[in-house]
Amino acid sequence: MSTPAHDDPLSDAPLSADPLARERSHLAASRSALRAMREDVESLDIADVTANWVNAAVLEKQIEDRIKALADLSETPLFFGRLDYLHAPGAEQAEGGEGELFYVGRRHVHDTDGDPMVVDWRAPVSQPFYRASKKDPQDISLRRRFGYTGGDLTAYEDEHLSDPAEAAVTSKLLQQEIERPRVGPMRDIVATIQPEQDEIVRAGLSGSVCVQGGPGTGKTAVGLHRVAYLLYAHRERLARTGTLVIGPNRSFLHYIEQVLPALGELAVRQATVDDLVAHVEVRGADEAATAVVKGDARMAEVLRRALYSHVAMPTEGIVVVRGSRRWRVPVYELEEIVRELLARDIRYGAAREALPQRIAHAVLVQMERAGEAPDDRVQNTVARNAAVKAAVKAVWPQVDPAKLVLRLLSDADFLAEHAEGVLDADEQKAVLWVRPARSVKSAGWSPADAVLIDEATDLVERTHSLGHVVLDEAQDLSPMQYRAVGRRCTTGSATVLGDLAQGTTPWATRSWSEALSHLGKGEAVVEELTAGFRVPTDVIAYASRLLPHIAPGLTPVASIRENPGFFEIRAADAGTAGVLAACRELLEREGSVGLITADARVPELAAALEAAGIGHVGPGEENTPAVRLTLVPASLAKGLEYDYVVLDEPRAVVDGEPDERTGLRRLYVALTRAVSGLVVTHATGLPPQLD
Repeated sequence: MSTPAHDDPLSDAPLSADPLARERSHLAASRSALRAMREDVESLDIADVTANWVNAAVLEKQIEDRIKALADLSETPLFFGRLDYLHAPGAEQAEGGEGELFYVGRRHVHDTDGDPMVVDWRAPVSQPFYRASKKDPQDISLRRRFGYTGGDLTAYEDEHLSDPAEAAVTSKLLQQEIERPRVGPMRDIVATIQPEQDEIVRAGLSGSVCVQGGPGTGKTAVGLHRVAYLLYAHRERLARTGTLVIGPNRSFLHYIEQVLPALGELAVRQATVDDLVAHVEVRGADEAATAVVKGDARMAEVLRRALYSHVAMPTEGIVVVRGSRRWRVPVYELEEIVRELLARDIRYGAAREALPQRIAHAVLVQMERAGEAPDDRVQNTVARNAAVKAAVKAVWPQVDPAKLVLRLLSDADFLAEHAEGVLDADEQKAVLWVRPARSVKSAGWSPADAVLIDEATDLVERTHSLGHVVLDEAQDLSPMQYRAVGRRCTTGSATVLGDLAQGTTPWATRSWSEALSHLGKGEAVVEELTAGFRVPTDVIAYASRLLPHIAPGLTPVASIRENPGFFEIRAADAGTAGVLAACRELLEREGSVGLITADARVPELAAALEAAGIGHVGPGEENTPAVRLTLVPASLAKGLEYDYVVLDEPRAVVDGEPDERTGLRRLYVALTRAVSGLVVTHATGLPPQLD
């Protein structure tokens, strides 16, 4: 629905007869201006402005980061929209006020006079691009969207928001961008954010937000935009306190990491929960029942009891010798000091460090009563006295967190003593190792054990807190894992993203209120996204047949896609040959193809693909124009997306999990990875829940 452009307030050139050519000219000029900005930074000479080599190193790093930030991503549109204001933003909207025009893009670009040629999508002036509507035009006369092929501007589309005669219509370019076939990393998503998503993205830093959203509703897009927006709006604060994006696995993190530069950010730390708790080398794995108990929040109380059991009440007083004087702290006074520290409920290690100072203070009080005038140096000296150190070692000994967990999992009597009334006999038996390890290094630690060690470590010494944490695919975390993440943002805020229907672990989240409580963010606002932008209508409708069996309380996703998508179910009597045929067929189309199968069938299909000469890569590896097929184990499919998907043997996906509900949830994930089309192949029958 392209319409003629009006005079451009940012240009003194004559109005072109071809509006598209005029916009292309502005794109070329903007790229030239960005290049000039980069060259200005590259030409900086810091030889005469740094006092020493430390300052020079810091400044060089800042310049290097600035140069990277000014890179022109050739395949990423420098701007994707234009806003024509009726009045100057921020000015009083009086009759006859002069309007302004702004190009909205991934970063700010200015000309040699400092005037903006492109404004950052995160700037307040850009907000109407996402939120303005016919009902609420927000002082916008015209919103223009641009279409690109590669890095070339090839189309535009106008909405006259202040014209009551023009009816509201669905944006064709927006639909095309969502459905656009691609090869490579996650699509550039900054142009497709919707009003309800933008409200979450621009929510304040002080509050935490939980986003429940089904497949294709843009949860990950919201999370990435939110961290990019917060870094823009609160850069100095977050530069001090730090930000972190937590994903379910390395494949997922690699998949999303290339999106952030397109959102204007380069340096955002990413990690998995396993990375956060990597205090020991994980070499083992737990049975599902064992992992469920170890991941239960009650284990935190067992660990706390076990840790503080090392504190022993003193049995005799202390005599401190200084010169010719002897100062005695009686046992009852030592007991009072220990009980007071226990009552304060501070970290075990902090209390242990405070204990010698409290004892030394008691000695100083006696010195002052005797007429002496001791100062802080004397108190520190007394705190280091051999008698005081010996008393502290006996009363409040050092405890190694890994050794504490090792003893709990190895010593049935020690576990029973501290799990009494918390875990029953069967649960205690479930967490005990069949073969106790001799040492921390030789133990076959599991991922759940590492989380227990992280909890114990925090009981001893406070974990560093960040300014903001984004937690994606949160529904798969155990209560103890939520606690581990929550420790990283006790003084900051969090954005929690997930879908209860996609919980595929035996300990998967049952409700967001429970999860947020374990995270320490019970006050977080829960937002639900139900409009589906990615998954085709026919595909999401088919997958939603599983919802009554896996998450009966959730609202099914309603696809807003006008294109119903390509969807077929094929009874593949030829077995593997039918799967290969479906892959070949979809590879004839434009875009990426994912072959998703039960984990146990991956080796067989990998060999078949190789024998058939069909090139493929694994999850997290880069597609290329020559190799566009990814072979995906069902356990790693979560969070990924492909233009077309072949889903092999749905029943095998279900049977590959320890219980039916988890298996059906895994199948729900696998069914909803396609952007444009899905082919389901099966030689055995389909799960009855899909009939």
